[in-house]
Amino acid sequence: MDFKDQIRQLGERVTKLKDQTATEEATKNAFIMPFIQTLGYDVFSPVEVVPEFIADIGIKKGEKVDYAIFKDGLPMILIECKHWAQKLDIHDNQMIRYFNVTKAKFAILTNGIKYRFYTDLVEPNIMDEKPFLEFDIHDIKELHIEELKKFHKSYFDVNNILSSASELKYTNEIKMILSSELKTPSEDFVKFFAQRVYPKKITANVLFQFSDLVKKSVNQVISEMITDRLKLAMDKENSDQQLEQATQEVAELTTLEKQIETTSDEMESFFIVKSILRTIIDSNRITYRDAQAYFAIMLDDNNRKTICRIYLNTNKKYIGTFDSAKKETKNEIQTLDDIYKYTDQLKATIETYISLGS
Repeated sequence: MDFKDQIRQLGERVTKLKDQTATEEATKNAFIMPFIQTLGYDVFSPVEVVPEFIADIGIKKGEKVDYAIFKDGLPMILIECKHWAQKLDIHDNQMIRYFNVTKAKFAILTNGIKYRFYTDLVEPNIMDEKPFLEFDIHDIKELHIEELKKFHKSYFDVNNILSSASELKYTNEIKMILSSELKTPSEDFVKFFAQRVYPKKITANVLFQFSDLVKKSVNQVISEMITDRLKLAMDKENSDQQLEQATQEVAELTTLEKQIETTSDEMESFFIVKSILRTIIDSNRITYRDAQAYFAIMLDDNNRKTICRIYLNTNKKYIGTFDSAKKETKNEIQTLDDIYKYTDQLKATIETYISLGS
């Protein structure tokens, strides 16, 4: 089993066991120690992994960080653990102080689900306030796995990790800014575009009007990028590898558009519906909105023209189809491929909207 499969298997383990993991100590034993083992370290060897690591700081004695991973007799990675349901917070804790007085170059803060990796990019020997790498073990991306692999005992090289840490840190911060701007465009963001297309003075009223235009334009660009990748994937004779890559790229693009986490399965259901309906309507008119309870696929981004709803957040999966009176019927599906069984209902719904002048 390769490293990627081991990490994904650990994610499945966390999903399965978290509700039975009641304490921080249980979180360490069930989730974090297996994570350290996956990185190739012997958790039972005191020369590699030291639990309850103590480094006295000035008059403070006996403070402990949960784990320290050693290399050549020196602590290289400090790990502080929380219970899986607890939010992560690095403020005023001993990990920061330990990092500043030991030879450790990296620190990990984790609750067994979310992992945050820190180093000292801003000021030497002072732990940064922001992580350079962060991921959720439930939904870890290929990029994260490649970066995480650098921490494996077999590949661990401080200089190699630091060379990419700076780029990762600032890339993540830029993506967060973009995500925020796309959700709620700031005045400066809107003004940037308005000044380039509007020939007159930019007043408050003009900015207000352009705020919605900018948001809509960006969403259309993202939708077109999604469509282009879908067409590319469909033209590659259904190659599993290419479809997976397209789905991954689509998921990353979609996170810029929405704060709600849209899963790859939800995106795949969207692609399936588009592929079903593209023969009778322009596929660019088929859009989606993600909600906590369901994933809605609509015509012209209008929630009054819902084509179907996909329910994937419970133990059983459903597709909700609509009749001519817009009454929803929830149908259980075993796999996403089962959506194809409802091709006639989906096409009938579109034809109803078309006949009404949609």
